[in-house]
Formats: sequence, structure tokens, C-alpha cells
Amino acid sequence: MSTEPETTEEVEPGTPGAGATADPQDVDTETDTAAAAVTDADAVEGGAETEGATDAAKLSEAAAELAAQRLERERIERRKAEKQGPIAAGAKLSGTAADLLAAVRAVESGEKPVATAFREPEPTPRRTVAQEPVSRPQPVAASAETSAALAPEAVAAVRAVLGEGGAPDTLAPGALAALGEGADDQLREDPWQLLRVAGVRPEQADGFARALLGAECRPDDERRGRAVTVWLLEQAALAGHTALDAPALTAALAQRAVPDPDAAVQSALAEGDALVFQDALDTAPPAQEEGAEESEERPVRVLVGLERYALAEESLADGLARVMNSVPKTNGSADGWEQAAASATRSAAELIRAVAGHGLVLHTGGHASQAEAAALLHAARGLGLRGWAATHTPSGRDDFTARMARHDLADGPSGDAGDGPVTGVTTVAGLLSGAEGPGRDAEGAFDLDLLVVLDAPQLDVETAAMLAESLPDGARLVLSGDPGVLWSAGPGRVFADLLAARVCPQVASRTPDPGPVGELVSGVGIGELNQVEAPGKEVVIVPVRDAGEAVHRTVQLVADSVPRAIGIPAEQTQVITPGHGGAVGTRALNSALKERLNPGPGRFGGFDPGDRVAHSPAPGRTTVGHVVKADADGLHLECSGLPVVVPKERVEQSVRHGWALTAHQAVGLRWPAAVVVLPGDAAAALTRPWVYTAFGRADRHLSVVHGVEQALQRAVAEVPQKPRTTRLPALLKAQVPAAG
Repeated sequence: MSTEPETTEEVEPGTPGAGATADPQDVDTETDTAAAAVTDADAVEGGAETEGATDAAKLSEAAAELAAQRLERERIERRKAEKQGPIAAGAKLSGTAADLLAAVRAVESGEKPVATAFREPEPTPRRTVAQEPVSRPQPVAASAETSAALAPEAVAAVRAVLGEGGAPDTLAPGALAALGEGADDQLREDPWQLLRVAGVRPEQADGFARALLGAECRPDDERRGRAVTVWLLEQAALAGHTALDAPALTAALAQRAVPDPDAAVQSALAEGDALVFQDALDTAPPAQEEGAEESEERPVRVLVGLERYALAEESLADGLARVMNSVPKTNGSADGWEQAAASATRSAAELIRAVAGHGLVLHTGGHASQAEAAALLHAARGLGLRGWAATHTPSGRDDFTARMARHDLADGPSGDAGDGPVTGVTTVAGLLSGAEGPGRDAEGAFDLDLLVVLDAPQLDVETAAMLAESLPDGARLVLSGDPGVLWSAGPGRVFADLLAARVCPQVASRTPDPGPVGELVSGVGIGELNQVEAPGKEVVIVPVRDAGEAVHRTVQLVADSVPRAIGIPAEQTQVITPGHGGAVGTRALNSALKERLNPGPGRFGGFDPGDRVAHSPAPGRTTVGHVVKADADGLHLECSGLPVVVPKERVEQSVRHGWALTAHQAVGLRWPAAVVVLPGDAAAALTRPWVYTAFGRADRHLSVVHGVEQALQRAVAEVPQKPRTTRLPALLKAQVPAAG
């Protein structure tokens, strides 16, 4: 798995480039290879994994998802192009980029008030998407399918240019996929376009430019400043930001040796590589003194972002406003909803009543609260509504299907024309791709009346926008999840932003997670690390002094102690650690666990039949399985009971050993037992959400290999989720009044 932005999640900087000296243990994802030499950059992939299939004529799930995403983005752009007129919050500023930046600096320095600095001589409507400058392609990495489709002569031409510049020719497929036709000419004209390839860093692109341009290569080259600006915005997206404050961006450019950061931003704006926005800093207009001729305008913050995420956030805000403002489908009377609520538990009843009268509802709670979502779907089916649930992972889908069965719902899609509406469970990825779920109606919308999205904190802005845009008019949407867990791997913090905006009803579950593990995790969620009673050894703390002892005790727990004392076999125990690197990262732990649990020569790319693996079919998505075999088609896996074939050229980038995972890989998954390893050098990476997520992966038993002393208690009490810069709250408040 090479693209899951674990690094940026757990050591994410406040601004791009701020974390250049992170300890190896803190670097907990494949994006740590971006800091290596450019020869390693081809190992970092940004595109979705193309899974092999037994039937070559079938598209893989990842390919189908990508196709669905492309179609949905086209639909989003068409909707945006139909809109005219200015947007109150988050609108793109008009005028030349130079005038804009001058205004920004004037406001920041206090030379001009906001009212005059941003006043245009002749107000003009906001341009539609179709009229925006054509953006350059965003950094991507070629998948196996894409690479196979590239013309050999085009690849050869790009390889020739890369060779002239001293870059590895293995970057050619990625460069061609990122830059498109004529990539070789583009690289000759602007060598810094190499930064469009995932994994390449500015210093590496500088070396490539020096080799091609010679004496003409200068630090103040406009092309360099523009390329580094876009690269920083992409790095910010990996860290979860959908935009950056203008001062933060210019400061980061200065750190990257860009002599004139303002000119670099101006160039990126003029070329359409980035967009600029102004968002109000408060929601209430200032009080106007009696007799005053004109009140001062509200203060704003100026943000710079990539069009891709700007479109997604605006489309998401539009889609959610449509859901909230449309009249929900009224199958069943109000008495029917009330009767369903009366027969449910207290928390489930609150959820049912909220959904009865509103198009969008937020539902918060731990793992046990999913029973309330199942009760809601059961009630909706009884009222004749077609209800579906969507989970983040296949494992979560299977778990929720079992919950629904306990509410007399069939295993998977159930019902037909004679039995009532269809109700079922799907994954979010499967729902969007069409591989699972209810399918779409003639207008391209989901063929359903109620959608309950579980694991809602894992929704990034692009995925959430596609879901919202795909809902039919009159459909109800419930976003359900635990606000204490780590946020999405992709940019945005959709669930947290919606909770903060208070634009729709919020139902907090009163159903606690059971047992000593649930009690411990609940305490962590409110910043308390409590000692809990564990008569059945449900929670065990194992202190260690150094990295070697941490690895030894972890292997001992998984292979011997937990199976013998608790009765949970090794294959049902998951190890979770803060990072991939370091002496006690996933690499070191997986090596030690393989040697003990499934020793072998690693006949296929380091893997043997029976190895536990973590497969990343797309960025931010991890499925856990095991190796079945390997042949000419690739590595055959079984993940969540389904066969998966990973082409051999993709194994290194998308498959890891999976006895040990990071918390970001493990989010959305649960195991009967979890061993959380906290080595001493990981103290700086710990946050309350990380601890909450890691501890919460255990269902029956939790062992903590503890080597961070007081850092654990300090992280739980004092270190919150790392902030992300997003525009969704301002966009929502401009369209929907607060619910109070």
C-alpha cells in the first residue's frame, strides 16, 4: 500500500514543509518515500489500485470506482456551470491576480480596510466553471491499467527526456499520465513539471531542471515558483487541508527557497493552477452605531486552494443544502414514524424521530451505537422506504449486515416487489462504483429513499460530494459515526465540519460500548486515561524499556499469551503501532511476526502463501486478507472472503504484510483482540484521536505494550486532533441557517 497518506495524518504540519525533520518513527505511511531520492519516487502511487480479476473482460472494483468518479465529477461541473451570480462566502475573487495579492497584503498590513481593499470598480458575476482557466493536471501516479494503455513511443520519448535530466526512466509512465500528450515537450519547456508526478520533491525537480537548463536554471524562475506553489497545495491536501491561508502558503514558499513568494502565488493564480477565495471570519454582522452612515464589512480570511477540492467542497455544500431543503419522501404517516420510535430503545427512538422530519441528520456514538442505525433501517423498511447503509470497509459491511439480521432484516439485499422495499448494506466505494448497492435510476441518482453512511468521519470532501450529488430529491441522508476517531485519509473533515456548523439535527447515542475495553475507550474520548477493572484480563498493560523488548513482547503476546490466556487465536489478533518506520514500526513488527507465525522465503515479492496482508486498492482504503498463491497473473489474495488478484507490477506499491498496521490503516476495522504498541520514540506522534482509534479496534481484549511513560497520559489529556483548513462550514452557513 503506497498511497495512504498516513505520514501526513499523524505528523501532519500546520503548514506545508513544516515537518521536514520528522523522526522516522513518526513517518507512518508509504508517502515517507517522497522524502527519499528521486529514484524511489516511482514507488509512491497516487492512483487507485487496479485489481486483477479472474474474468479479464470485467472491470475491477477500483477501475469501476474511478470511472464512476469521473462521471460524477463531470456531472458536478455541469451543475456548477449552470449557476450564475456571486457566492456570498467562499467566492472566487475577480480582477487580476496582481491586484488581488496587493489587496491581500494591504489588508494584512493594515494599510487598507477590508471594505476598500477588496472593492472592485465594476462588480462582475462569478465566472462559471466552464470559463475558468484550464488547470494543469494534478499529480497522479499511473496504475497498471493506465501504464498498459500508454503508447510505447510516447513512453520512450518521456524516458529520453528523463534520462537527459538524470531522473530515473521508471518515472515515465507517471509523468505521461500526469502531463498527458506531449509530456516530453512539456518537461523540456518546463522541467519543474516533474513535480506533477507523485513522490517527486522540489529539490529533486531542481536537480532535473539544472541538468536540462544549465545556466538558465535560476531559483527565481517563474516556472519554479508556480510549480512549487501547486506542489505545496498538493502536500497540504495530503495533510487533510482543502485550502491554505494565504500567509501560510507564502511562508511555506519562502521555506522552499522561492525568492518572491507573492509573485509565485500570482503566477499560479494567473495560469489557473490555483484559485483564491475569501471567507467571512464571523457569521454575525457587527452592530451598527446609531447615526453611522455605513457599517464596516465583516473581516475575511483569504484562502488559496486547488480547483479540484474547491469544486468538491462547493458541490458538497450545494448537495447537502438540497437534501436539507427538499421535502423528504412521505411514505407512511407521522403516526407510523411515531409508532416505530415508540417500539425502539431511547437513543434509537430519538434517531427515528429526527429522520422522520428532516432530510439530513447527524448521528454520533461508538461502535455499539450502530445498533440504532440498524433499528432505523428496520423502521424505514416497515414504512415502505428503500433504505441502505454504506460502510467504509468490507469488514464493516459484514459486521453491520449481522446487526441488521438481528432486526429481522435479511443478510444482504432483501425483499422484492411482493415483499416490500429492498434494504441492504454496501461499502461506500461499492455504492459509488455501482459494484454494490441499489444501483441508479434513469437520472443517475441512487435508487433509494434513505441512505445511512456509517464511519462518517472517514468521508473526504470528494467522496462526500459524490454521495450528496447522487442522492435523489426527497431522499433522507444520515451520517453516523464516532467523532473521536481519526479523520479521513483524504482532504477535508466533513463530519466534524457538519457537527460544528450545526445546520441540521444531531442525535448523540446513549448506548455505551460494553465491557472494560469500552469503558477505557470512553474515558480516552473525554481526555481521561482511567484504570478500569478487568477481571477477565480484558485490558493488559505490558511495560517495556526499549525497542528490542517491545518487539519481543509483541510477538510473544500475539503468538502465545493472548491465545493461551484469553483464548483468541493469533489470526484474530491485530497489532497496531504509530508508524511504518523505526525499530518498532509496522515493517519491523511484520518481519518479526512473519518469522514466528508464517516463516518462508518470500517467494513472490517477499510474500508466501498464508501471509497476512494489508491491501490498498485505492488511497485511504485498506482491506486485510491473506495470500493464497502467486502465478503469472500476480499475487492472489483473499480479502473479506473475496478473491483479489494484484498484478505483479503493483504488488510492491499496494500490498504490505498486515500482522501490524497503523491506526489509520485500521480505522473502520475491529478484531477480537488488539495489541497496541507504543515505543518510546513514538511519543511525539501520539494524539488523543490516535489513542482512541487504536484502543477502539479491540472488541474483547486489549494489550498495550507501553514504552512511552507519561507521554500516553499527556497525549490523551492534552493533544487533540491536528487542525485542518477547510471551507465547508462557511459555505454551509451561507446557504443554510444554523439549527441552533
